[in-house]
Amino acid sequence: MHVTGTVPPPAPDQRETPAAPDSAPAPGDGRHARRFGLPVATALVMGNIIGGGIFLLPASVAPFGTISLLAFGVLTVGAVALALVFGRLAARDPRTGGPYVYAREAFGDFAGFLAAWAYWITTWVSNAALAVAAVGYLDVLIPVNDHRWTACLAALVIQWLPALANFAGTRYVGAVQLVSTVLKFAPLLLVAVGGLFFFDADNLGPFNASGGSGIGAVSAAAAILLFSYLGVESAAVSAGEVKDPRRTVGRATVIGTAGAALVYLLGTLSVFGTVAHDRLVDSTAPFSDAVNAMFGGAWGGWAVALAALVSMTGCLNGWTLLSAQTPYAAAKDGLFPAAFARRRRGVPTTGVAVTVVLASLLTVYNYTSGPAKVFEVLVLVTTFTATVPYLLATAAQLFHLVSGQGERVDRSRLVRDGVIAAVAAGFSLWLVAGAGYAAVYQGVLFLFAGVLVYAVMAARRRRAEGPAAP
Repeated sequence: MHVTGTVPPPAPDQRETPAAPDSAPAPGDGRHARRFGLPVATALVMGNIIGGGIFLLPASVAPFGTISLLAFGVLTVGAVALALVFGRLAARDPRTGGPYVYAREAFGDFAGFLAAWAYWITTWVSNAALAVAAVGYLDVLIPVNDHRWTACLAALVIQWLPALANFAGTRYVGAVQLVSTVLKFAPLLLVAVGGLFFFDADNLGPFNASGGSGIGAVSAAAAILLFSYLGVESAAVSAGEVKDPRRTVGRATVIGTAGAALVYLLGTLSVFGTVAHDRLVDSTAPFSDAVNAMFGGAWGGWAVALAALVSMTGCLNGWTLLSAQTPYAAAKDGLFPAAFARRRRGVPTTGVAVTVVLASLLTVYNYTSGPAKVFEVLVLVTTFTATVPYLLATAAQLFHLVSGQGERVDRSRLVRDGVIAAVAAGFSLWLVAGAGYAAVYQGVLFLFAGVLVYAVMAARRRRAEGPAAP
């Protein structure tokens, strides 16, 4: 599907000038700009954080015992701290691009490019991962895994449907995101809240089932849970499409992150208390087992599979938009190819098209390569690549706090924001450690490939500017 050819290149006066980040939308955006209010922006954050992982997390951390709930708590503190950092940065500079904008404004073009490049890799690899995982739930409803190519086709369809919603414009992206977030919370809350009424402490099992040290068990459980919190930056990345971004982005980020954390904690606790520990360790559908234990029957698998599909479709819808927003911001500054700066109805359609094609190619590769470990490493790569923009954004906040640029000095607020930024930096570094050596190795290769792209783009900019004055 060739989309880019139907979009005319933007006129020079359609650029949003960095000198006025809170200025009116660009003329080319028309009435489609700044469509997201607080409810949709919050849904974007929660929808992107809560994807399909919630349906597998209880079984994944069950081998560590209930100490994994402590890991959840520690990670939640770090995620909220990161959300607060993004809220403060968006209030300072509410332009589309999120970490890219913050890193470039503080440290220059190269840091901005690294943030944009790493975040872009994170988004389209995550899209491929979500689509492949969604096929497993689809197979519960409709047998598609009997043949490799049938499963591959289903994964491609799951990717392209949200992409089509993005091509239709930000109005439809926001509508799909809001509806899918509401629909998927119904079964999640059924287990998270309803499960508390069927809670049996005898099902919990040992506190530290791993048998090792408590700190080691928390770290090991956290390594599995880390990927679940990616997406806290969603509202900041799409700040250019948010109404009153200086105020809304921060509130949506914190509310969305806290809401996602609450669902994670309650859902995991309820499953722990309704499914016996020895059974939960080997479960492939823990929420289905919890529903069956609560109400009896075997309909839980169907209900949870449907909920997972709704959840992943909404997550793909939001991530597809985010995957195009950061390259769009970088392209306007000449750090990505100019085609990524083309927009139609508020959506960078070239970025959406390129992203869905790359994710589709990766999906096909996954189904043709055979071993699942190749794809699992690529998924872990997203945990590492996401930390690059996270760390750069946190560093930008520390830079502003220490330099005092653009703000009056308020010692109490300075100390508070400094502590929050330090916690967010520690959280980001923990993400790197949790990704593992193989993922860090692969992620560094992705980053080095981006350095070559930056060299070409910087050379083209220098040539376009002409020879420097003596």
